[in-house]
Amino acid sequence: MEGLLSLLLFAGFFFLMMRFGCGAHMAHGGHGHHGAGDAPDHTDPVCGMKVPTTAGYGKMHDGSLYRFCSRSCLDKFEADPDHYLNPKEEGA
Repeated sequence: MEGLLSLLLFAGFFFLMMRFGCGAHMAHGGHGHHGAGDAPDHTDPVCGMKVPTTAGYGKMHDGSLYRFCSRSCLDKFEADPDHYLNPKEEGA
């Protein structure tokens, strides 16, 4: 019976340490990366699709990063960036 009581006390202590103590960060996906999934999506300037920061293709243009959903959109942008960054109003 004494062994069972020791086991229960150890299990309770282990649970409390993992939940609130040194192991608490393990339940949130790693220490130092809190909020990393909250990064905003970029909008593909060619097709308007939302592109996550970690996906698609990236291109620096005039000091700004643009993200593209596909290589096709990136190629269209590279051919004429001003067309997509400064669209002209239709009918004007």
